[in-house]
Amino acid sequence: MTQGIAMVSSAPFSALPALVVGLALAGAALAANPPAPAADPVVARVDGVELHRSDVDAAKNALPPQAQQMPMEKLYPLLLDRLVDNALVTAAGRKQHLDQDPEVQRQLKRDEDQLVERAYLERAIDKATTPQALQAKYQVWIKQKGPEEEVHARHILVKSEDEAKSVIGQLEKGGDFGDLAKKYSTDPAGASGGDLGWFGRNDMVPEFAEAAFSTPKGQFTKKPVKTQFGWHVIEVIDKRTKAAPSFDEAQPELRNLIARDVIAAQLAQLKKGAKIETFGLDGKPLPPAK
Repeated sequence: MTQGIAMVSSAPFSALPALVVGLALAGAALAANPPAPAADPVVARVDGVELHRSDVDAAKNALPPQAQQMPMEKLYPLLLDRLVDNALVTAAGRKQHLDQDPEVQRQLKRDEDQLVERAYLERAIDKATTPQALQAKYQVWIKQKGPEEEVHARHILVKSEDEAKSVIGQLEKGGDFGDLAKKYSTDPAGASGGDLGWFGRNDMVPEFAEAAFSTPKGQFTKKPVKTQFGWHVIEVIDKRTKAAPSFDEAQPELRNLIARDVIAAQLAQLKKGAKIETFGLDGKPLPPAK
């Protein structure tokens, strides 16, 4: 979190690329000082150029996810300061006619193309994401998803197989798993007795998952389990079958699935009516894609 704050307040202007692009693209409109909706109030004026609440929101959305979680009242002074700085630098660059620089024009064209591409796909996705489409996608998805097996386990991670065998020997003599985890485990979870909480098969690396799900409840692995992280001793505390997500719980996943389908369909349709020629790095034509 501290890193996110530091980036807002002291990083170079490239730290907020979306904001810089937005100001550059909207420079002419801002200079004309168009009337703003009541819901988008003016937050600053820099030599007559108005900056709005929507610019603050855009700046916040350009931050890393962790920084975006900070309360707006804490971020606002930093974002506002950066908006003012950007406006000053943009104005200075325009006075030097840098907006007409060929490289700047090429970059603006690329940025504009990306914005148009995103707007086109977002509108197609919004149009396709109807309640009926979501429900239909859910019925297909839930059949594939089904209930999920989960395990509640704890583990002890050590560097060598011999160390893992030594831990197993102590467990077989009645040693307490939690105490041994605190003493020997190199994993951060060792401080809490090695507890990993509940997890599904896909939440862990394959070797670990296979050992955990094949070990009976209340028992520990009798042989060390090797993964890319080291050697594990795993104790299975409990097992359960997790109910399939409800329609409401599955909404984000369903929307992503529909978006993927829409993008694939749009691209397929657009390619049908397009003349596409591709060339290698040497400029020579590439054979048509099969």
